[in-house]
Amino acid sequence: MMRIDPVERHLFLEGVFMRYGYDFRQYAEASLDRRLSTLLTQFKVSSLLELLKKVLDSSDTFRDVLPYLTINTTEFFRDPLFFRTLREVVFPVLKTYSRIVIWVAGCSTGEEVLSLAIALKEENLLDRTTIHATDINPKVLKKAKEGIYELSLISSFNKNYVTAGGTNSPSEYYTAEYGLARFNSKFLENTVFSEHNLVTDAPFIEANLILCRNVLIYFNRELQDRAFNLFARSLVFKGYLGIGSKETLRFSNTANYFDTIDSNQNIYNLKVQPVGKSAASLRKPT
Repeated sequence: MMRIDPVERHLFLEGVFMRYGYDFRQYAEASLDRRLSTLLTQFKVSSLLELLKKVLDSSDTFRDVLPYLTINTTEFFRDPLFFRTLREVVFPVLKTYSRIVIWVAGCSTGEEVLSLAIALKEENLLDRTTIHATDINPKVLKKAKEGIYELSLISSFNKNYVTAGGTNSPSEYYTAEYGLARFNSKFLENTVFSEHNLVTDAPFIEANLILCRNVLIYFNRELQDRAFNLFARSLVFKGYLGIGSKETLRFSNTANYFDTIDSNQNIYNLKVQPVGKSAASLRKPT
């Protein structure tokens, strides 16, 4: 890994923010430096200042750079016991609502969205649910909308689906052709895909359930607090929040807003609404 000069990192991130409005300045430095080092190699430049000039001169170059700055690691039914807990603990409560709104923040290429939609369908909840799937990266959103994946991913889908409490044959949900798996488009009919930046954007919905898993580990403490506050402002009273296995609310300044529902799977319940929260503050993502 190439060594990243802290001054150059600062100037590069400031330039990206000022020119394009994407704010990576409070991402965890160790993870960010690994991605910046990869960028230098991929773009065959010797310094971040040289890369910054290319990025500022060309929005096309910035679109090529953006995927390297975001994290898109995901998997169908990732951490399957999390999805089993949703089925056993959260979904029974959601069944008492006539309409359900779910936000999948940082949805990446869509594997988690499809996993959630399949679980909702099997629990007879999908038809009354609207899923808002958001990400900072327009390229991964495009892939998520298509619902088409490499066939090599299906072995983990099949295995995780069963462990997650799936009730049907996994093969019912996709067709395989030419090395690709195409998932039935009906599972995404109630999903709205939108760009949304957890760092800079405001709340835009009031959700019954928010999933943001394995995203916040790349934020520093201050940025994590901002995201947790955003989620608290985006949940209805007694709404649920699910985060990643390596993430925690424990040290957040919003921890007192939530009750812990399942400490093993990091599922929480909004018990206190933030001061000043109102529908008037909500807006749609761009």
